[in-house]
Formats: sequence, structure tokens, C-alpha cells
Amino acid sequence: MRVKTLMRLGTLVGTLAFCGCVLPPKETVHPEELASDGVGLAGAPVEPAADGWWDSFKDPQLDRLIRLGLKDSPTLVDAKARVSAALAQTQTAQAGLKPTANLDASALYQHAPENYLIPPPLAGHTFWMGQAGASLGWDLDFWGRQAAAVRRAQGLAESASFDEANARLMLAGAITQAYIELYRQDALADIAQRSEMQRQHIVDITRRRVSAGLDTQLEIREAEGQLPQARVARAQAQAAAELAVHELATLTGQGAGAYATIERPVLQVDAALPVPEVLPINLLARRPDVLSARSMVQAADAERVASKAAFYPDVSLRAIAGIGAFGLNNLVQWSARGYGAGPLISLPLFDGGRLKAQYRGSEAQLDAAIAGYNDTVLHAVEQTADQISRLDALARERMDQQLTLEATEAAYRLAEERYRAGLASYLSVLNAETQVLSARQSMVDILASQAVARVTLLLAVGGSFDARPAGAVASAAHPEISSHLLTRASP
Repeated sequence: MRVKTLMRLGTLVGTLAFCGCVLPPKETVHPEELASDGVGLAGAPVEPAADGWWDSFKDPQLDRLIRLGLKDSPTLVDAKARVSAALAQTQTAQAGLKPTANLDASALYQHAPENYLIPPPLAGHTFWMGQAGASLGWDLDFWGRQAAAVRRAQGLAESASFDEANARLMLAGAITQAYIELYRQDALADIAQRSEMQRQHIVDITRRRVSAGLDTQLEIREAEGQLPQARVARAQAQAAAELAVHELATLTGQGAGAYATIERPVLQVDAALPVPEVLPINLLARRPDVLSARSMVQAADAERVASKAAFYPDVSLRAIAGIGAFGLNNLVQWSARGYGAGPLISLPLFDGGRLKAQYRGSEAQLDAAIAGYNDTVLHAVEQTADQISRLDALARERMDQQLTLEATEAAYRLAEERYRAGLASYLSVLNAETQVLSARQSMVDILASQAVARVTLLLAVGGSFDARPAGAVASAAHPEISSHLLTRASP
């Protein structure tokens, strides 16, 4: 009879409490589709590409520098720390779904006052009061609030993990681009040195012609005046190469002691990272920043679910058992025991609008996460298209520049022979040599720019030109994906 009465009373209290509780607001309408669905990235996410794409350059020193950077760079250490912190938060959230148990014990030596608060014979005496007990609690999570908190923590952990992968990709790309710049400056220094040798050769010819009475001191001074310019160009290229070395040492987490260990690159800039004729657009789905932004959307949505669940009653089970007595000797007596068990229901009644504000805030965070994801996807498409256009333009520039280089070198050889034979002035040789120098520098710039553009395109599509990376869902399983292509002209 007593049990039935308590159950009825609990039901009545629960009904009254629910009627007077804080009601959740109506949900706002959120975008049903992400930007990825409209550009061909719908479907299951694709895993990021594996490391090792830089092996295509076939330069052991580049491989060593990138491996070193991925190991010791402060940027990656910071990213890994954020991943560890996010995983710890996930474990904390998961612990909320499991039962908890506590054991508490205390012993207090105290003097009881002589008044009505403490009955005789304890009043006015000093004694030990001891207690020990165990408690068990389990949040039943009827409304999925804790489960949503776990999903939110998992989404944040996934986002942090993808951020680390993106940091690795960007760091490897930055090291490679700095290494290509070192290659460029070394090649320009070689051109300047070769130009210096050519100008020295012209000086020797001019001196012989002056000795033979065919030229005057004016021509010899003009020829000698070109030598310092070549040395200046070589010094500038060497200084730029030193700056590239400094950047490489910084990117790889090294100090000034590493400058002397970085040698001249032996890159195969022309053959490395060949770009296929067609790039499926779903390659962008494996970009770490795209995956990170998508995880942030999932985390924000889970936060919204948890905020809504906070409006409903929180039901948990509680159980306690222990002993307590005046005097430590009495703790071991059977009469000192105590125990209890039952449900615990907590329902918000009045909170001054706090829960509604939190819910509206979670909706705003979800909208912001969706907007951030859409912005990331759209910029990924733009970056990829930009690099494809740049590669096409550089391919045409290279063809034209090759023709220009061949023509200027032929003109220089002809001008030198005519000057040697006394059929042309030194000015014609100087003009031809200047054109050759400019053409050679432009060709080096184009080759290096092509290599940088291929690396940038690789970064834009997530680290590989392979359309079916390990762990990815085949595009054939999603016809709407394979129908979206990023095409490019032949290199």
C-alpha cells in the first residue's frame, strides 16, 4: 500500500512538473543541402590521401627534409596537441553514458555542545564520529542529451584530426615549394655564371681585335663593363638561394646549424607529379579542410540536439550503502549500516530564458558551421580550377618560350661568328647575348612555376591525383559524382 501511494505521488509530481516546465522553442529551418551536394561531392566522405607524393621528384634530400619537418615542426606538434585534447573531451563525454561509483569515508573528532541540538548522553562530551559509504549513479539519458554530447565531442575530435592532416599536407607542400625555389635560384645562378663566361669570352675576342687594330678601346671598355653585371646577377641568385635554405630550415624545425647541411637540389621538375587529363571533382571530398568542416557541421548539429534535450527531465538511478556511528568502535556493529536506492528526476521549471538562449546559440553555431563548410567547398573548387588554368597557361608559355630560346641562342652564335670575322659590331653581340640570358631565365622560371603549380594543384585536390585512394568509396557507386569533372588541356 505504501509503495502504491509513493508511485502515485511521484506520478502526480512528475505531471505537475512537466506542465510547468520550460518548453523548447520551435526549430528553425536549416539548409537541407550542403554546397558539396551541388558540385558533385555528395555521398560518403573520402579519406585523405597518404603521405609520400613528394617521392615523384626523386630527390632523397627533399624526402629527408619533409620527413624531418613532419616529425619536428612546431606547427604539427601544436596540431597533435589539439587532437589529444579533443580525444580527451570525447572520452569525458563517453563517461557520462556509463555508471559511476564513489567510495567516501570520514572520521571526525568533535566536542558536542550542551544544548538541545545534541541529546544526552553525547551533549557536552568529546567523541569520534565516523561514516563510510558507497554510492552508485547512472544517468539513463532518456532524451539522448548525453549521446548527443558524445557525438559532438567525436565530431570535434574528427575535425581536429583532419586539421592535423591538413597541417601535414600544407607543411609538406610548403617545404616542396621552398625546395623548388632553391632549385630555381641555383639554376638562375648557373645562367648568370654561364653568362659571365660568355662575356669573358667576348672580352678576350675584343682584346685580340684591338691588338689587331680592328677595334678601339671603346669596344674593349664596353665588353669589360658587362662582366660586373653578370656577377651581380649571380650574387643576387645566390642570395635568394640562401633565403630559400633559411626557409627550409625553419619549415623543418631546424636552426641555423642546418644551413650547411642543405645541398643543391637534384629535382626532376619536368617529370614530377604528372597531371592526368581529367580530374574527377570528388577528389575535393578528401581534402582535410573539407572533411574538417563537415565534421564541424556534425558536431554543431549534435550540440543543437543536446541543447534541445536539456529541456526534458533528466532521469537517473541512484543507490547508496554505508555505515555511520558515534564512536569508531560502533562502526563495525550491524546496526550502523544504512542503504537506499531509487530514481532521481530533475526538470527545469524556471531558468530566466537560459536554456532557450543556449538552444538559439546552438542553432546559430550550426548555421555558421554549414556556411563555413560551404565556403570551404566553394574555395576548394575555385583553387583547383585556378591551378588547372595556370597549368594550361604555363604549358603554352613553355612551348613559346622554347621556340624563343632556340631562336635567341642561334642568333647569338651567328652574332658571335660575325663579330669574330669583323662583319658585325660588338653591339649586335651584346644585344644577342642579352636576349639569350633573358630567354634562359624565363625558361627556368616557367619550369619552376610549372612544378609549383602542380604541387599547388595536388594540395588543392587533397594530396593525390589518384581518383580512387585507399579507403575511398569508388566514384562508380555514386553516378552523380563521376558526372562532375575538372578537365584540363594536355601539358
